[in-house]
Amino acid sequence: MHPEDELAAQRLDLLAQAGQLRADLAGMMAASAGDNADDEHDPEGVTIAFERAQIVAMLGRTEARVLELDRALERLAEGTYGTCAVCGRPVGAERLAARPDATTCIDCATRSR
Repeated sequence: MHPEDELAAQRLDLLAQAGQLRADLAGMMAASAGDNADDEHDPEGVTIAFERAQIVAMLGRTEARVLELDRALERLAEGTYGTCAVCGRPVGAERLAARPDATTCIDCATRSR
């Protein structure tokens, strides 16, 4: 698959996930609106606040990933896609296959850890 197609497909999947997470969050907020329950001390399991926090965190990670893919699509349009942002060498086909939005070659990526 061409890199642009792969990036675009991943982006669409993530946008769908973000939409579902937003819907889940809205549903949770609507369901708990006006509810005076003390879920913090509910022996049945996790609190609504905890579940809401998990959804918000997943939504944040999903939106950040969409931005990473957007930047990769911009690099593709500019002609810099697949070039390491640190050393200027090729990122490598295997690395791009595993992580199409990678900005560094594997050597530079492991050195920055």
